[in-house]
Amino acid sequence: MNLNYLLLRFIRHFLPESITRFLLRRGLIIRPGLETREPASAVERYQEALVKRGDSLTGKRVLVFGYGGNFAVGAELLRAGVRRVVLLDRFAPPDDRRNRALVRAYPDYFSLRGEQVVTNEAFITLIHDDVKNVRVEKFDLVLSSSVYEHLDDVDGLTAALAALTAPNGVHIHYVDLRDHYFKLPFEMLKFSEQTWKRWLNPTSNLNRFRLRDYQRVFDEYFAKVEINVLAREPEAFARVRSRIRPEFLTGDEAHDVVTLIEVVAAVPK
Repeated sequence: MNLNYLLLRFIRHFLPESITRFLLRRGLIIRPGLETREPASAVERYQEALVKRGDSLTGKRVLVFGYGGNFAVGAELLRAGVRRVVLLDRFAPPDDRRNRALVRAYPDYFSLRGEQVVTNEAFITLIHDDVKNVRVEKFDLVLSSSVYEHLDDVDGLTAALAALTAPNGVHIHYVDLRDHYFKLPFEMLKFSEQTWKRWLNPTSNLNRFRLRDYQRVFDEYFAKVEINVLAREPEAFARVRSRIRPEFLTGDEAHDVVTLIEVVAAVPK
C-alpha cells in the first residue's frame, strides 16, 4: 500500500474548494487543463482533428464544455475562424485576473466593467449552469479537454450535449484516463467505489471510467463514434495489475493500459 498516495488523496478529498481553486488557477500542485494552460495549443489540436476529417473550424457555432474560467480559448477559436462561441462551465467562475490580459489583445471580444471582464455577446456567450438546464441554439462543434473524466453523470451529461448538437454536428473530447496523481496512473483503480467516494476521490471528482465505458456512452447517443487511443502506459499498468479491481479490467491488456483518448462523435441520435 502506497502510504504517500493515500495521504495525498485523503488531503485532496477534504481540501476546501476555495483553496483548490486558488491552487488550480496558479498552477500550484494541481495542474489545470490544456485550455487553461495553453489555449492556443488546445485550439490547434481541435483544428488538427477536424482537418483529418476534411473539415475545419471556419464558420462554426462552437460550445466549449468546461472551459475552466479562462476566456482565451474563446478568443483563439474566433481567431481561427469560428463564427460564435459559447463557453460553458458549471463549476469554474471567470478568472478575471487572467482574463484582464485579454482586453487589450482582443478589444473586439472583451471589455472591462470596473474590475470585471465582460464578453461581447455577438461573439462569446458565457453560461455557468448545468448543461442539462441549457436551452440555446444547436452547435456545429462541441469541444472539451480533460473534462469528461471529472463528470459525475457521464450518461446524463452526454445526452444533454447531444441534444444541443446540430444534426451534422461533431464532438471532439480529449479524456485523460489516468489517476491525476500522474506518477501513479492506475493507482485509483485499486479501491472499491465506496472507499474511493468516501475517502479518496478529489473534490474535482474522478469518475474512473475506462475506454469501454466511454465507447458505450457515446455509442448510445451518437450514430458515428471514433475513439482514438493517444497514449498507453503498459509498464505502469504491469506494476499494479495484480491489485487492480476486476471491474476495471477487460482481459485485453491493449485496452486496459490506455491512459489518453480522443473521442470524435457525430450525428446525434
